[in-house]
Amino acid sequence: MELGLWQVWDGGWISAILRGAAITVALGVTSMAFGIVIGVACGLVKWARLFPLTLVVDVYTSIVRGVPELLIIYLLFFSSVEFVAQVAAAFGYEGLAGNGYAFTIAVVAIAAISGAYSTEVVRGALAAIPAGHIEAARALGIPSRRIFRRIIAPQMLRIAVPGMNNVWQTTIKDTALVSVVGLQELMRAAFVGAGSTRHPFIFYLIAAVVYLAITLVSQGGFDWIERLLRPRTRK
Repeated sequence: MELGLWQVWDGGWISAILRGAAITVALGVTSMAFGIVIGVACGLVKWARLFPLTLVVDVYTSIVRGVPELLIIYLLFFSSVEFVAQVAAAFGYEGLAGNGYAFTIAVVAIAAISGAYSTEVVRGALAAIPAGHIEAARALGIPSRRIFRRIIAPQMLRIAVPGMNNVWQTTIKDTALVSVVGLQELMRAAFVGAGSTRHPFIFYLIAAVVYLAITLVSQGGFDWIERLLRPRTRK
């Protein structure tokens, strides 16, 4: 064990793991941001029952939630290699292949996954808003845009935060799956280190600790947001 820890330190693997962790966080945040945009748009469509858009959203969420995440990553990666390479070459970015290309595909895949789950979170949050609040605002003659901005959106945000926390935790764990396409994130760094030093237990244990640290810190952030959005009652 001591020899293994020395190899990790002396071989510069700590720096590699930290770089991988930074890529993991960047991938998670970027994917989650796009996923929230998808989730809000699709959630509003389902809540408002805008046919035929509702049917399209239902098909999208059913497929993504019903197919393993790893399979979605594989399908997106292997179906778009030639297309992305040709587009990149046309704009003079032949170097996009490799880590940059893998990151782009990973963002698209994980954003599609988190977007499908965020859609249901947003739809559920909108459905949980008491109908009387909206009816009362309409009875007072408040414009629809102001109703959404002052009544619907704030309540939706407060109700959706716990569900979005779950989506975020799942998104961070899904980033480990993109190691199969060669992205040098945390799991890939641990895999390469384990193979090079032949100390897999140490590297995967370190990766587990780093993942746990990321999720604990982010959990604290979501707890703070929940307290910030919690309705204040006067004494």
